[in-house]
Amino acid sequence: MTRTRRHAVAASGRWWDEEDGRWLPAGEAHAWEQGMNQTVCGLSLHRSQLFRFPGVEWTDALPESGGAADAIRRVCPRCAAAGRRGPDARRGWVRKNPRP
Repeated sequence: MTRTRRHAVAASGRWWDEEDGRWLPAGEAHAWEQGMNQTVCGLSLHRSQLFRFPGVEWTDALPESGGAADAIRRVCPRCAAAGRRGPDARRGWVRKNPRP
């Protein structure tokens, strides 16, 4: 059974959204798996002084989504490569004609 990973957002800054009444990510965004103390690309959350946003999914932080990405200036390319999962993501490599 395959477990799907749901990545949340960790960011270098935050801003208060008066419409939603909550903090949203700003600055540089990283993918973060809840329960872990580091981002997907390997940065320590505490040492890098990143804010955690468990209520914001990684797909909402990407600029093309328009969700919570209003104040995000940069998306970590390593996290973006690992965090793009779901129905719109490309399938991984599959061997079509395996050797006997």
